[in-house]
Amino acid sequence: MFGCLKRLGCLFIVLLVLAAAWLTRDRWYHRVSGGEPPAVGTRATDIVWEPLTDEGAERARTAVRSLNRRGGPSFVNTRPGDISAYVFTGVARQLPPSAEDVRAAVIGDRLYVKALVKLSDFGGARVLGPLSGFVSERDTVQFGGNFEILRPGLAQFRVREIKFRELSLPSPMIPRLLAQIRRGARPEGVTDGGLPLEVPNYIGDVRTGQGRVTLYKTTP
Repeated sequence: MFGCLKRLGCLFIVLLVLAAAWLTRDRWYHRVSGGEPPAVGTRATDIVWEPLTDEGAERARTAVRSLNRRGGPSFVNTRPGDISAYVFTGVARQLPPSAEDVRAAVIGDRLYVKALVKLSDFGGARVLGPLSGFVSERDTVQFGGNFEILRPGLAQFRVREIKFRELSLPSPMIPRLLAQIRRGARPEGVTDGGLPLEVPNYIGDVRTGQGRVTLYKTTP
């Protein structure tokens, strides 16, 4: 009996240690591995998927135009859903025609856009190969990447990650997949892993992080 109690006591202590380690995981991870605690916006509970709406596009349009106003700000912060609704008005011509329930979120330093699409829009098994067997005929696809200004008036959304449901595609497959949905000739300077975007000439830089997308005015 006492041996049993001793074992139960040891088990209780082990559980307490494990609980303490879990509650202080950010601090000891930083000390032991030299890494940084998880960034804001990377935990599932921090991520907010915002719908792309006409109202959001107008809010972003107003913010962007303010950069061109005399005496206007040198940068503006926009919500993921708002800026996506604005810039993806152009990218919508690049997204699959079957895309529905399009939403956006900032995760870490990337902007993610997800939508419900038909697998056939991406070439189906011909492009995805065996991976097509893991997704439905109509399923959720998620793009993650960053905006890059290539020259005045032209930018690209550089796709760093594509997921079908929770299945991440290998990086070499991304250009092949984008080639299926990219429409028209690829402008000079746009990579095979990017979607071209027309932007105002006065936009000089776009940065993503802390749950928002920041646009900077071109410096003289």
